[in-house]
Amino acid sequence: SYSNLPAGILNSPLSPRFQVKGRERGLAWRVRAPLRVWADREDNRLTVDLLKLSSQEMEDLLVSWGEPKFRAKQLYKAIYDQGVRDFSEITALPIALRGKLNTSTSLGTLRIAKEKQSKDGTIKRAYSLHDDKLIESVLMPYDDGRFTACISSQAGCAQGCVFCATGQMGFTRHLTSDEIFEQAFRFSQELKAEGRRLTNIVFMGMGEPFANFDNVVRALERIHDQLGIGWRHLTVSTVGIVPKIYEFADKN
Repeated sequence: SYSNLPAGILNSPLSPRFQVKGRERGLAWRVRAPLRVWADREDNRLTVDLLKLSSQEMEDLLVSWGEPKFRAKQLYKAIYDQGVRDFSEITALPIALRGKLNTSTSLGTLRIAKEKQSKDGTIKRAYSLHDDKLIESVLMPYDDGRFTACISSQAGCAQGCVFCATGQMGFTRHLTSDEIFEQAFRFSQELKAEGRRLTNIVFMGMGEPFANFDNVVRALERIHDQLGIGWRHLTVSTVGIVPKIYEFADKN
């Protein structure tokens, strides 16, 4: 049903690649629509995932709500530059728009299933995906002020390396570029809210990055462009998928 969609979504002039996705009684359903929308698993509330929108698509959404274009720039800056997690905190936006954002949008789909923090400040997280698969991410602080996020590219892994616990779990599925990016985004957002910044990313979590090549490359581009992390601070670890090593190098 479209009756629960936030006002303006169906008329929004966004890219046709977006879809409505949701879950009801454990069954997945999919309908073509202008925006990608997720149903919240707790109350089945349909929301627009802003992390899946480019700056232009975010502008199109707000314009479809009757807002001026510059509001999208304010929102984009608050999310990516200031680390805002509650739209009520974006005082540059009108109260009515803040309320609409809180009820009609979300920032990602990952849910923290478990978290541990060591004495040195290292944070290890298990995230639950929208289909209840689990992945792990780690944030590692260093004495020189660096913060490195170790992120996953797959749920499980098909490589079967005997020295790796993930390899013994078997392969479940590839992560989407959005799911990869969100792991980095979450740590970046939390650090920015504390006046600090995420400085490095390593693809050394679950999965073989070059077995999920296209999604990893797209996530890397977003991490560089949207989180402002330089290419020299992004590291991709591989067991040795040689053709993809050359393809990756050719991308410069």
